[in-house]
Amino acid sequence: MLVSVDDHVVEPPDMFDKHVPAAYRDKVPRVIRTASGDDVWQYEGLLRPNIGLNAVAGRPPEEYGFEPTSFAQMRRGCWDVHDRIGDMNANGVLASMCFGSFPSFCGLLWMRAKDKAVTRIMQQAYNDWHIDEWCAAYPGRFIPLAQLPLWDIGLMAEEVRRVARKGCHAVAFVENPTLIGLPSIHDRAWDVLWKACCDEQVVLAIHIGSVWQPSPPSGDSAPETLMAGVPIAAFHTASDLVFSDVFRRFPDLRVALSEGGIGWIPYFLERIDYLNEHHHRWTRWEFGQERPSDMFRRHFLTCFIDDATGIRARDAIGVEAIAWECDYPHSDSTWPEAPERLMRSLAGVPDDEVDKITHQNALRWFHVDALAAAGGRAGATVGVLRAQARDVDISLLHGKGGTPPATEQRPVTARDVLAQLATALDGNALRGA
Repeated sequence: MLVSVDDHVVEPPDMFDKHVPAAYRDKVPRVIRTASGDDVWQYEGLLRPNIGLNAVAGRPPEEYGFEPTSFAQMRRGCWDVHDRIGDMNANGVLASMCFGSFPSFCGLLWMRAKDKAVTRIMQQAYNDWHIDEWCAAYPGRFIPLAQLPLWDIGLMAEEVRRVARKGCHAVAFVENPTLIGLPSIHDRAWDVLWKACCDEQVVLAIHIGSVWQPSPPSGDSAPETLMAGVPIAAFHTASDLVFSDVFRRFPDLRVALSEGGIGWIPYFLERIDYLNEHHHRWTRWEFGQERPSDMFRRHFLTCFIDDATGIRARDAIGVEAIAWECDYPHSDSTWPEAPERLMRSLAGVPDDEVDKITHQNALRWFHVDALAAAGGRAGATVGVLRAQARDVDISLLHGKGGTPPATEQRPVTARDVLAQLATALDGNALRGA
């Protein structure tokens, strides 16, 4: 049975229709069609030039990129919840946690907006759509994930408690708040948020690349050098939190590192233990009778897409701290062959550990009873779900992908990717309609 703790939703154009008071309908983010035929989100006069951000599931690899740029160019499962369930069934996936797209993975759009009073209404409407419409359409098939009003820590705590009352036990957070002008996680200003998360059993889900991207060794490096370094953000985030007093003061706080992989974690744990043992006398960072690695295993959930190295070292990581992800509909995803790819990595792993990694850890951490919704294990396996998807067309889509024009044969560079990413994510890149 497969539960994915990191997928993505491309928000549909009508998502705000049922969730914004009538007095604010003229201020909602809306999708407009440009002269070139692209669909873009517009809010406060700014355009978000890329609606899907690498929503390339079902495309030939030659067409991967930051496109598609219109709803017509992607699988309906990217933005239509009914088709998403079909695509999940075709992939044998029982439940999925979906990060956002146009507001960014963690909701940076809301923070950058000017009218915060109106934006607070839009941000809450976003969460209401996600929980009450997207997730509620198929109870038990989704793990609700809320975005926060990142500009105000007190409002963040209020939103944690509000969405928890709706059954949402995960909120998207950022790798390093100081990079967006917020206090360091070592600042006691965050205590109100940490307490709300502990009280409501809400997990902080931190997706790589939310506010930080590594620089390539040089601008003309291959894009792979940029992508290879992205999980290092999770390394730094984990270090910052472990070597803080946050978990000592809030022992029930939990953090999920999303899309960071797991192969690096055995070295990370060995390294932080070594550093603490050798340097704590002058750094004065004390862990009492435990080690930094013990704290990591207790407070962090990690996940992987296809990571045989990490699975071989699962005992060093801690099987209880590992979950699986699909990353649909992004280019790293193994859809629609996730079960086959995953089983190669899990070859030789005992069944009880397979169950923990593939679904039990995720369902426990995020308080979702997907098995009950499926009528028990007999209705939740890969084979049963795929049998329900015999009419789902998984043939390849073609047209307007990320392939450079035929006249441009040079390899794509990291500089090209960063330029596309800046345009796709920066709401200040284009103004007006």
